[in-house]
Amino acid sequence: MPRIRGASIEEHHEMVWTDLAAALRELLAERDYDTITMGHIATRAGLARNTLYNYGREKTGLVVALTERAGRPTTVRVTEIAARVDEPAAQRLREIIELVLVAFTDRLLQLIFRPGAALPDVAAPKGPDSPFHAVVVELEKVVRDGIARGEFRDVDDVALTVELLSGVMRSAAERIGRDQGTLTATTHAATTIVLGALTPGKA
Repeated sequence: MPRIRGASIEEHHEMVWTDLAAALRELLAERDYDTITMGHIATRAGLARNTLYNYGREKTGLVVALTERAGRPTTVRVTEIAARVDEPAAQRLREIIELVLVAFTDRLLQLIFRPGAALPDVAAPKGPDSPFHAVVVELEKVVRDGIARGEFRDVDDVALTVELLSGVMRSAAERIGRDQGTLTATTHAATTIVLGALTPGKA
């Protein structure tokens, strides 16, 4: 029986997931995604191949699980920001945009945008399989709150508006993925576009 790390089986599994994420990030810094195999991941994480199969039967399934896990802290933080209803909606929206774009400096999350990727795609932000579906849900709440307060223009279709603005976020995230040195400028530009589309008199 494999040696269990940690105080419980749950803690052991969390430690293995952490090792797998670190292993894949290291491999992505060294080689193209398509050349990475399950064997590479197992070796880098210090796991036997049959043990790795307990976490993913093939590479795409494993990577989907890892991207979902990598996105969880961001979705939790976005939910917390959106819930600060005593603060202006525009302020909350700025914080969410910055938080999400910083998250996409993570090589794991950048895989979502890989051409031909069979991974959940934030281009379909309403899709519940997207790691950032919860982010889109919270964005809608903030936009609706801003409209109710008169901070934002009264758009006909909030869901469609947020979906379209999510396209701006996707483009910004892709640019940052190509060159992390553009993070500050790209975040500023994305924020200006999103808030400009929502703020009365700035269309």
